[in-house]
Order: sequence, then structure tokens, then C-alpha cells
Amino acid sequence: MDDKALLDKFSACRKLLVAIGNETRQGIIAALACADCEMGMRVGEITEKTHLSRPAVSHHVKILRDTEVIGLYPQGTMNYYYLKLGGAWGELVALVNHIEGMRGECGEEEN
Repeated sequence: MDDKALLDKFSACRKLLVAIGNETRQGIIAALACADCEMGMRVGEITEKTHLSRPAVSHHVKILRDTEVIGLYPQGTMNYYYLKLGGAWGELVALVNHIEGMRGECGEEEN
């Protein structure tokens, strides 16, 4: 495997890495991952779980939606947010797998 392919995979993940690198957004992701509901969570519920203001949650949710980390499920006048699997997360998995493959080619053992 060549370095260019690895750099291309990093490039494909750049927006995701920036989005999930923020501690506040990590809290929102954690809240959604632990959500005890089928549809997801509303902004008010995320606010309660994260102790952030509604405007702050809305701001960070928009960034996470723009990077396809979370999705939106509208139901009537209510919006539910949920972790969106595949897509950007799949690109991250591909990056990690690529790095592990490169290490394997170099003969390094897992720690």
C-alpha cells in the first residue's frame, strides 16, 4: 500500500476528524449513542443530557449533521437526531483498516 492512498483516506476523513475532535460534540455523540429510544433524541433531550444551552446544542448538531455523523428524523413538528452509521463513519473505519494493513505489511505486531 502506498502513502498516497493513506493520505487520500485521511483527506476523505478530515471533516469528520475535525467534527468529532471537539469535546462538546463528543458529548452529543455519547448522548445519542446511549439514547434509550428508537427514533433518536430531540434538541431538548440532548440539552438535558449534555447540560448545554439549546443554541449550543443546535450549533454543534448542525456541524455533526453537515459531516453526516448524525441524521435527522422529522416527525410532524418534532425533529429527532440519531447516530448515522456508515457514510463518514465508514470512511473512518477504512482509514483505520488501511493503517492497520500498512503496519501488517511492515511486519509489526499488534500491541
